[in-house]
Amino acid sequence: MPADRLFPTTIAGSLPKPRWLAEPEKLWASWRASGAELTDAKQDAALVWLKLQEDAGIDIVSDGEQFRVHFVHGFLEKVEGIDWARKTKMGIRNNRYEADVPTVTGPLKRPVPVHVEDVRFVRAHAKRGLKFTLPGPMTICDTIADAHYGRRADMAMAFAKLLNQEAREIEALGVDVIQFDEPAFNVFPDDVREWGVAALEAAAEGLQCRTAVHICYGYGIEANIKWKETLGSEWRQYEEIFPALNASRIQQVSLECQGSRVPISLIRLLSDKTILVGSIDVANLAVETPEAVAAVLTEALKHADADRIQACTNCGMAPLPREVAAAKLVALAAGAELMRARL
Repeated sequence: MPADRLFPTTIAGSLPKPRWLAEPEKLWASWRASGAELTDAKQDAALVWLKLQEDAGIDIVSDGEQFRVHFVHGFLEKVEGIDWARKTKMGIRNNRYEADVPTVTGPLKRPVPVHVEDVRFVRAHAKRGLKFTLPGPMTICDTIADAHYGRRADMAMAFAKLLNQEAREIEALGVDVIQFDEPAFNVFPDDVREWGVAALEAAAEGLQCRTAVHICYGYGIEANIKWKETLGSEWRQYEEIFPALNASRIQQVSLECQGSRVPISLIRLLSDKTILVGSIDVANLAVETPEAVAAVLTEALKHADADRIQACTNCGMAPLPREVAAAKLVALAAGAELMRARL
């Protein structure tokens, strides 16, 4: 990414999986291959999305999470201390929906790297800045059951230690941005202030690359859409957590703006951060026009300097049709380019 380029573009995380890899437009879709064939299929999918992002004009690209079934459980698969056969029914995101999840039954350990080989492959092929995403400690704890630690804060710190080990090894491969995904931050503001930010900082401890946290209102799935309908005319959850995040060592904050009821003026509370302004609605199949993207960025400019604003998607696009996601990438880059021309 050129150092003098305003409104650099990036994505929040996931992109649709091609049909040869998993059932399209579905979260938690099972792999359609195994062994070496699955490895090839994942790499092929990552290459497709690298090309599509770069062709669209995305400045800081991602693997689109093609190597994981789910943004949280993809990391957990190689962590010891988790009993995958012991399923526990629990409410996710403060009982927004229920799921049968694996259970932590002993001390958490990371015996081997999880995503290092994936990152090594993607870094070798990405021609632009590269972001890699990891689940945040609080969101992990809200996605897996605990039968060992007793307190979410304690389990979060244990996960933060493992995430930090992974992040340091990933950074050494030349990743430009490591982002931790924390949608749970919008649900448990008291916990965010009490221990969530501390766990996030522990996960990012010692990293020299740029660090980011992604906080959204969730994928464009039915449970999240229905939850949003209960939030009233203004969504002000960010207001409760942004001051704590602004005081943290995390450098970038990725948030949801396009098509949402978030007062964009809340970014004033992030006066010391780079702000990844969500300018693409992932809960809508309609493809934004460049003007619609530029309109969100123009509003953001009223509350933050241009050199602190990046153009991003609201959240991951895994559940979307591939052609829709690809078109939204083009719109995102075109909207940012429109802003550069105006300035």
